[in-house]
Amino acid sequence: MKLGRTTMWMGILFPLILVFACVTINIYFPAEKVESVAGEIVDEIRGDTQEEKDRPQKDDESSLLKKTLMALSASPAWADEVTDASSPVIRALKKKMKVRYPKMKPYYKKGVLKEKDDGFVLLTNPKGLGLKEKRMLKTLVHGENKNRKTLYEEIAKALKIDSSQIEEIAKVFAKKWQEPVR
Repeated sequence: MKLGRTTMWMGILFPLILVFACVTINIYFPAEKVESVAGEIVDEIRGDTQEEKDRPQKDDESSLLKKTLMALSASPAWADEVTDASSPVIRALKKKMKVRYPKMKPYYKKGVLKEKDDGFVLLTNPKGLGLKEKRMLKTLVHGENKNRKTLYEEIAKALKIDSSQIEEIAKVFAKKWQEPVR
């Protein structure tokens, strides 16, 4: 009879152990939030160059109407969510990157700088550039990549995303960085 009870307990415990051993931990990655934040940050860094500031601004009725409609059409679900990734560190990083971008922009257009899929900048083809220009570009790329690494870490903190997901944040940003240079 003892063999029967042991077999019965093994029959019950073994499947339970298997179930608990197969439990995986899913880490939630809020892709939509990160995409929204990435779009805002990249637009802010790359949008307001000096050339665009010098252009006369049109504030016609249609753009005012569009802004009003966009404000009114925000869904209540988004109103409760925190999509604003802002902190003193993030604001300082954006400011540095915004100042650096006009210096890098012509090299993006020439194909000397390239946006990689991992969210960082690569100096691709410096042929035809002088030593001083190459050195300046290497310094710009190094500073940009260092700031981006910190930016992705700070975005993770601001949006309460696990630090193991920083590479995913960088990949989402990469898609925004890779959009054509204006």
